[in-house]
Amino acid sequence: MLLLAAEGHLPGLDLAIFADTGWEPRAVYEHLDRLEREVAEPAGIPILRVSSGNIRNDALDPTKRFASMPLHILNPDGGDGMTRRQCTGQYKIRPIKEKIRDLLGHPHPQRIPAGLFVEQWIGISVDEFHRAKDADVAYMKNRFPLIAQGLSRSDCLRLLRSRGFGSTPKSSCLGCPYHSNAQWRALRDGSPEEWQDVVAFDRAIRAGNARATAEGTPLLGQAYLHRSRRPLDEAPIDRVTAHEWAGRQVDVFDAIADAELENGAAEGCSPWACRSGSPTSADFTLAA
Repeated sequence: MLLLAAEGHLPGLDLAIFADTGWEPRAVYEHLDRLEREVAEPAGIPILRVSSGNIRNDALDPTKRFASMPLHILNPDGGDGMTRRQCTGQYKIRPIKEKIRDLLGHPHPQRIPAGLFVEQWIGISVDEFHRAKDADVAYMKNRFPLIAQGLSRSDCLRLLRSRGFGSTPKSSCLGCPYHSNAQWRALRDGSPEEWQDVVAFDRAIRAGNARATAEGTPLLGQAYLHRSRRPLDEAPIDRVTAHEWAGRQVDVFDAIADAELENGAAEGCSPWACRSGSPTSADFTLAA
């Protein structure tokens, strides 16, 4: 969306927002720097970086209230489950909303006047149109330019390749429990330091978040990052999943790009990808 706006194929943007969890892959931060340098700045589109803290540090800090990650749980009776997913709301959606309120001149807890809102672009393609939903607050109006343009994920990948951005990395926490086997393998084989970091984190969260444990309410079962509910460095990440096999049946060129940008279908951490009106003179257009 940023590329299309910078090139004039979409209306101009006032700004873009990146919500930083503090634990993104190094490649994501490098890519963001490049986007800012080569695309956003020449087009006069500021990229604002917002944050609610470092999700990794918060999970291991007994003094911090931690918004839980969707960890895979092995119960004492051998059953399994998952903890609630609160991290997206805390580390992605909340800081974006706070920044938008500031931009509108009405930080929390001030009331935002009726009719004052931002138009927010969200990058959901036609492949996942069912995930395009309205915002849950009146001061944000969600728009989906890729759907409006009829662009599929494959179309987006071709466009990125044609502009020299074929290796665009996926934005998500290094230790996201929704990672596919392909993503875990890519981390292990391509970034050993980051792999060791998530392996260490996986060991550290076996009893759940640190604050609950410190307060005497530890997890009854055991928590893991991998869906197999085994330590990450012992998990069967070399197994090719059915989703991966399906991806290998498409055009070879697209399959290569899919491997580079593999996001586990609906899995991931786009702020509003899990969930209109006429602009006023005080409205902004932004991409989040």
